Amino acid sequence: MIDLVALDMAGTTVQEGGAVYRALADAVTAASGTPVPPADIHRWMGADKREAIAALLAASPAEVDTVFNDFRTRLAAAYSAQPPVALPGVPEALAELRSRGIKVALTTGFSRDVADGILTVLGWQTGETIDALITADEVAAGRPAPYMIFRAMEATGVHSPSAVLTAGDTVLDLRAGTNAGARYVLGVLSGSQDAATLGRERHTHIVPSVADIPLLLS
Repeated sequence: MIDLVALDMAGTTVQEGGAVYRALADAVTAASGTPVPPADIHRWMGADKREAIAALLAASPAEVDTVFNDFRTRLAAAYSAQPPVALPGVPEALAELRSRGIKVALTTGFSRDVADGILTVLGWQTGETIDALITADEVAAGRPAPYMIFRAMEATGVHSPSAVLTAGDTVLDLRAGTNAGARYVLGVLSGSQDAATLGRERHTHIVPSVADIPLLLS
């Protein structure tokens, strides 16, 4: 009944130690001269990073570009010092889903260059480990808009949201899945937000990890 599983990256399929949010906070702080309250960063977890910077700074497009480039530099340094790794059980889960004929897409608030770099570090390839990668800079708006999920459906030839499962570790992941009309909208507890926070959003399931999805669909 499920033809596509659309998964977030950082905190959902990939463990990167929260580096993305530290890099975001540091870049915004450097630009504004004022520390960013953790609650403000929390509110933008899972979002398109350009959109997050624009909102946090109320900046012009040119200023956003400058801060975004600083963010990418800081994130690249963090990933060089501590490379991202797959979360436990995730590669096996992806392989199991694909062996059943279920397409697997990754959707992310990262830009394409950052996301491609992470896949290279992991040794994951489109067509082998996953079926599609959709990034926030490829759609009109990032989460909570459903457009990355729709683009994943287009890329994998899935026509109906009722055949889609989405999963992510943030409130915005759940909102995007709900806005897409996905049959299953899962919150996972492997990332940045806890069960109480995710549980307040519309969802169908809260699970410990993406590793639990094959059993859920059995």
